[in-house]
Amino acid sequence: MPAIETTDLRKVYTSHKKQPGVLGSIKGLFTREKTEVEAVKGVSLQIGQGELIGFLGPNGAGKTTTLKMLSGILHPTSGTAKVLGFTPHERKTEMLRKISLVMGNKMQLWWDLPAWDSFIVLKELYEVDDAQFKRRSERLIETLQLTDKIHTQVRKLSLGERMKCELVAALLHSPQIVFLDEPTIGLDVVSQKRIRDFLKELHQEDGCTIILTSHYMQDVQELCDRVVVIDHGSLIFDGALDELANRFSDARRIRLTFTEPISESRLEGYGSIVERTEDTATIEVPRKQTAAAASKLLQELPVDDVAIEDVEFDEVIRALFEEQK
Repeated sequence: MPAIETTDLRKVYTSHKKQPGVLGSIKGLFTREKTEVEAVKGVSLQIGQGELIGFLGPNGAGKTTTLKMLSGILHPTSGTAKVLGFTPHERKTEMLRKISLVMGNKMQLWWDLPAWDSFIVLKELYEVDDAQFKRRSERLIETLQLTDKIHTQVRKLSLGERMKCELVAALLHSPQIVFLDEPTIGLDVVSQKRIRDFLKELHQEDGCTIILTSHYMQDVQELCDRVVVIDHGSLIFDGALDELANRFSDARRIRLTFTEPISESRLEGYGSIVERTEDTATIEVPRKQTAAAASKLLQELPVDDVAIEDVEFDEVIRALFEEQK
């Protein structure tokens, strides 16, 4: 049985327009213009148990709405969703004990209490026995380096420390499915790296299913083998990370350092010049021509050092979204 399965999942938000002025308010008492926004448009997915999926899309693409439907916070307008065999919006206790949702811009910890007090409340809420709670909390707190922070009021913690505490709170009951919505948002690069390392270790040890949304492509590249891309509510890609790069970026970049200054005119004809200084240059060439282009550059120009790289993943994603417009 898949961990998550959706068929033609849709969510439509309905609102009413109000005309300006007093006259508009009076008219609104009798007739109101209704507008509909389709946030999620027929998404069909199947995610196996133990997978770690990157769920990508620009702001307003429908990622968070989809996660909220899968976690039972929102009721879908139409279509079906199954999470561990349960219908999410029914919010059965058996399902809620097996899932967890972490949102980078929302808090579940009590602001004026130490994080530890919130952990105790969640222990009782999820009916975690004493031995399991002790073992699980000690492991999570130690791994995330929070030993000296959990008895400090949450509002006095840094953003990175609060996010780590949020992760502990979400994982205390050993959920089978973890929804992570922008867990590294606003964090510095060091904190982002620590959380990525923690999630990688957690996934390997627990074997839980993780659905990760992030605007930091480094999160996705380090953690996910499979990515699902959604834009304007529609699923536009579902497959391996490497497949996405190969499908939407048929180019590689040759980074060169020269032993003497090189004019731009001497670089013409080898490929597309992405950037250059007097002593360096980056040239983009079709993937199939990489070896021939590199060989020609080495033979004809005073090259001191050369590196061949794939196009940055951020640019691949950007190209994919632009293709959909």
